[in-house]
This record gives sequence, structure tokens and C-alpha cells, in this order.
Amino acid sequence: MKVRLLFVDEGSYRHEVVRIPAASADRYDRLIDCVREDPVVLKRLYIDVNRLCAAHVVGDDDEDRDD
Repeated sequence: MKVRLLFVDEGSYRHEVVRIPAASADRYDRLIDCVREDPVVLKRLYIDVNRLCAAHVVGDDDEDRDD
């Protein structure tokens, strides 16, 4: 599944769209917890969990949207 991650860095916000296994997300009540804690996700991606402030599922139409 595609997920938009929102990071804050010294007062600036930026987002990244990544792919994570849907099965990983199904094991968590909150998507952000999955991104921060799931071993499968953490093996695939480097996530700066200290700067991560939000995670949202996105569709193909949302990928290029500016916030």
C-alpha cells in the first residue's frame, strides 16, 4: 500500500510517499505505529522516527499532491 509520511525538521515540513506491505498495516490499530515499529517495514525503509509526525494511506491520485 502507498503511504504518505509527514516529517518535521527544524520547523519545515516535508512528505515522502513510500510503499509498505498491507499485511503489516493490518496488525496495528494506527498506521503510524506500524511505520515506527513493524520489523518488516523497518527492514525495507529507513524512517527517522523522531521527525515522523503523521502517516496516511494515499491512492494513486494523491501521490503528487502538494500540501
